[in-house]
Amino acid sequence: MKDFWLSCGHHLTDRDAGGGLLVTDEFVKSYLARPELIPPSDACAAERALHAVLLADPRRRIAREEIATLFDADAQENWDLVIAFRDHLMQQSTLEVAYLDLVRHGVGKTPPLFLNQLVHLILRNVLDGCDDPFVLRAAELLFRPQRLTVHEGSLIAADDETIAGTGNAPLSPLVSMLGPPTEAEIDVMVEDNAHTYWERSDAFDMALDLTAGQRGLAKLGEVMTRWIKHMLAIDVEIEPVTEMRDVSFNWYLGLDAVGTQIGDTLWNGSSLDPRGQASVVGLYQLKFKDPTVVAEKIRSEPVYLILAMTPDKALHMKPQNLLTGLPVRHPELVN
Repeated sequence: MKDFWLSCGHHLTDRDAGGGLLVTDEFVKSYLARPELIPPSDACAAERALHAVLLADPRRRIAREEIATLFDADAQENWDLVIAFRDHLMQQSTLEVAYLDLVRHGVGKTPPLFLNQLVHLILRNVLDGCDDPFVLRAAELLFRPQRLTVHEGSLIAADDETIAGTGNAPLSPLVSMLGPPTEAEIDVMVEDNAHTYWERSDAFDMALDLTAGQRGLAKLGEVMTRWIKHMLAIDVEIEPVTEMRDVSFNWYLGLDAVGTQIGDTLWNGSSLDPRGQASVVGLYQLKFKDPTVVAEKIRSEPVYLILAMTPDKALHMKPQNLLTGLPVRHPELVN
């Protein structure tokens, strides 16, 4: 079996009998190795001692009073966030349960970076054994912001962080269109180069064609189907819709903030202006295989999912919306 996304740290976790991810000491230590938490050369003795004791015992209880003894205010804030996050993960049965609890009851001060890392890790578990690079690349949209452009008549999504990198390498036409210079060579994934994804999956340097009617949007639908199945134990079918004609938005779900705004506009009976229409990246129809899990008043109606980009062509997908916004009666985690 080919491996991928080694950077998410899935090899540092264990699985329970139901397939959920378990927190291990090694996984906690990976957070202690973050640059923000490694004491700098001018760190106070208390910070050095705190870091050392946690490396020796990653599960040790840390009182707020211990963190308050740190001299640097930024260090105190960093440690407050990480210890709170660590404690939350350890209090839950699996990382899937921990993530679901956060998005259902409020993320509080949890950094968005930590939430994206959890999605990255959980999706690695969801897609374990997947042999389709197009599905894996589509899954990146759930935890990596994208930058979009129209290139040779196609709507192309590339990793925003990769595009924002700097370097002196010659620019390809696609990179020039997407944004500032980057050291990475961006290739649009096609049949002929898809096999290279396995060796470069952690570089996030392959772009995906999200043109309506093409495979990119369909593969993203597959990812969302598997995400819902793993997290909520609910079987759904998700299919791209190529046009908004005759679409009844009795229940809709924005897959990002802009998509939610568009859904609100249409649900209220208003029409989209040209700018709003141009921002729509994808429209999906979601149907439940078991209608009894759905609220009775809309049981016979499909749910529409709206994916859209910002005016500056950024795409920030919110996978938590798929777990908190569906009209299901008793959503439960599979693990």
